[in-house]
Amino acid sequence: MNLFHPETLVFWTTLFFLIFLILFKKYAWKPILKIVEDREKSIEEALLEAEKAKEEMAKLKAENQKILNEARAERDQMLKEAKVLKEQIIAQAKEEAQIEASKEIEKAKQVIESEKQAAIKELKNQVSELSIEMAEKVLGQELKDKDEQLKYIEKLVSDIKLN
Repeated sequence: MNLFHPETLVFWTTLFFLIFLILFKKYAWKPILKIVEDREKSIEEALLEAEKAKEEMAKLKAENQKILNEARAERDQMLKEAKVLKEQIIAQAKEEAQIEASKEIEKAKQVIESEKQAAIKELKNQVSELSIEMAEKVLGQELKDKDEQLKYIEKLVSDIKLN
């Protein structure tokens, strides 16, 4: 019998293949299938975890956007309140300045009025003193001639203008 004959070669090949297949099925097939199933489960779990992580990221992103919008709204509100407060402070300062200016103007008017009254009083005193002096001089000197009286009055008037 020839071992390398094509018919015998097919027989032995088939026989070894069947033995290999039986041994493979008995010892290797179940562990390989178990490994493949475990790998498939771990991939599915990883995909589920990735999906959960993706959903969580979407929630966090939405929450961050909400917080950001709230912060912007709060900032805008604070700016509005600050602007209103600034305008109130400016208006109050203007009002206080006007009140203070009115007080100062009133004080100045009172000072001017008191100085005016003092000046008028002083002027009246000087006029009365001059009148008294003129009367003393006119009465102190007795003039008999009317021409001499007129000359004397003109002299006194010119003296008054010079003072």
